[in-house]
This record gives sequence, C-alpha cells and structure tokens, in this order.
Amino acid sequence: MKITVVGAGAVGASCAEYIAIKNFASEVVLLDIKEGYAEGKAMDLMQTASLNGFDTKITGSTNDYSKTADSDIAVITSGIPRKPGMTREELIGINAGIVKTVSSSLLEHSPNAIIIVVSNPMDTMTYLVHKTTDLPKHRIIGMGGALDSARFKYRLAEVLEAPISDVDGMVIGGHSDTGMVPLIGHATRNSVKVSEFLTDEQMDHVVQETKVGGATLTKLLGTSAWYAPGAAVSSLAHAIACDQKKMFPCSTLLEGEYGLDDICIGVPVILGKNGIEQIVEIDLSEAEKTKMKESAEGVKKTNGLLDV
Repeated sequence: MKITVVGAGAVGASCAEYIAIKNFASEVVLLDIKEGYAEGKAMDLMQTASLNGFDTKITGSTNDYSKTADSDIAVITSGIPRKPGMTREELIGINAGIVKTVSSSLLEHSPNAIIIVVSNPMDTMTYLVHKTTDLPKHRIIGMGGALDSARFKYRLAEVLEAPISDVDGMVIGGHSDTGMVPLIGHATRNSVKVSEFLTDEQMDHVVQETKVGGATLTKLLGTSAWYAPGAAVSSLAHAIACDQKKMFPCSTLLEGEYGLDDICIGVPVILGKNGIEQIVEIDLSEAEKTKMKESAEGVKKTNGLLDV
C-alpha cells in the first residue's frame, strides 16, 4: 500500500505522520513545490520511526510526480488559504488551478489511485476533480465530514462530561461554517440519545461550536488546524487500505440521493478497498432536510465560480 500526500505543510505532514504511526501503509510519499521542504519533513518523520515503532517508509519529493508512481491512495492538501483583501473568486481560481494540475499529475503516474481531497473550499474542489478527470465517483472522496464529525464528538463529550469513547455523532452537509448540519437529534451517548442528558440550550451550544470549529482554531492559532485534519485523513485512508467497510460522512458526488443532484456534499458513506462502496441514506427530520437543502444551495453557488 503506497500513499501519496501532495502538500507537505502542517496538514500534509500531519497526514503522513498519522498514516505512518498506524503502520498500515508500506510507503508514504510527501510531495511539495518548495525545494527540499518535503524531503526535510520526510527525513524528520523517519527519524521518529524507531521511537514511535512504525516501519512505514516516508520519502519526500520536490515536485517530481514520478516518485508517486503506483500510489493506491493520493491525498491533495495543496492550495492557499484566503488572505486579507482576497475575494472568494480569487481563492477558488487559484486553488482550482492547483487542484486541477495536481490531480492530473497524480493520475498520470497512478491511474488507479483513490483520491482524497482536503484543499478548500473542499466540497467544490472535490466537485472539480469529478469534472476534470475521468475517475468513477467512488474513487473521489472529500474529507471534510470526517473532521467536522470529530469536532462534533469533541464538543458533545465536553458538554456531557463524558469520555469521547462514549459519544457518537455525525455532521453532514457542506464543509463550511454555514453549511454544516450537525445531526444532534441522532447523536448518542453509548446508544442513548444525548437529549436524555442535555438541555435544548446545551445541544444548541454544541451545534454552534461545531459549526465554527475551524474558525475558532484559526483565531487561536493564527492559521488553520492540522492535527485533527491529519487524523481524519489517516482514518479514511486506513478504512480504504484495510477494507474496513467503515462509515464516515464524506463529500461525494450525489445523483439523486437526499434529493440532490450534480453536487459533492457530505453524506454518510461506507469506505472500503474500492473507495466509496455505498452512499447511506438516513431518515432526516424536516428541519434537517431544510438545512441540508440550504447547505447544498450554498455549495452550488460556490461551484458556480468554477471555470469548468
């Protein structure tokens, strides 16, 4: 099992680290356009191998996609964050160009790879990969829902004053502050609905804190988070590599499911060796259906800014 991570910044390096520590891949290739950067990150990570007890080989490459050849899974983290004074159109235009080039270069050397998209705006970048490659839909996965759900469970455990292993919950919809749909009505503590333990005010607090989870961290750190995104990617890759048939909310192309069409947005899926092996349709309340529809409208509006 060979996995490539494009973009050796904080998120990309975190992806590589968590994948290596879990020891399910034979090789991880880190690739970056900055001279020597991926090589340095790879060397630093390899020097933790004896300390962390993993045998995964991590190598770095400066923009040489031949080193990524025959990858089973490819993770795209490259792109730029929005900067002061930059319009959304400019951000999308720049990142779309990067993601389009990266996905094309990856598939040139690894035509059978399953692609995991992390670059933002994530749902739109996942849709872009669909529109600019000939890949079947089950081999293109947007990571956002797995991360948002992890943040949801963190906030639930915090308010419940419960161990995280007791808590289960899921976030669907778009990977944005306004687009997320945390399914608080479906969330449980050891199979008991959280509404048995929490007030309406507490549940609303959890929902709101989940939706601004990324923005909260950006404000505290001065940049985007990297540990949880890296862990989310490694969990998706692990499920694929080991054919676990695990359920995660991921951004995937919908063709009628949830009443939506021609859009990539977060819904529950089963992940296995073929990538997305099943889209799971769950019963949503009328309020949840309305929020999902509103979220989809926001994603489609952003998709409309793409030049495809």
